[in-house]
Amino acid sequence: QVQLVESGGDLVQPGGSLRLSCAASGSIFSIYGMGWYRQAPGKQRELVAVVSSGGTASYTDSVKGRFTISRDNAKNTVSLQMNSLKPEDTAVYFCNARIRTPFSPARDYWGQGTQVTVSS
Repeated sequence: QVQLVESGGDLVQPGGSLRLSCAASGSIFSIYGMGWYRQAPGKQRELVAVVSSGGTASYTDSVKGRFTISRDNAKNTVSLQMNSLKPEDTAVYFCNARIRTPFSPARDYWGQGTQVTVSS
């Protein structure tokens, strides 16, 4: 069984910073892409940033230059450093990873979500 556990969500003022972390645990054979998605009230879940197993990162346009995704393959973790936060960044942030276990082919796994609120 595989679990993704996020941490780091909080209430922050506009212009502030937060760092989200996600740790994968369980019967993991290999982890491919890892990423962060977010879902604001009344909106669809959207991709924020992804990073390949080799470290290549990509971002949605609205966060480029403000957010940085990184991963530690030895620890099976992915992080999202969020700077210059705006009220429109308010959402529940979900960690995602494509993981292969010794017992099943690669598929997507999701964390439970962590709330980020940007407000004065």
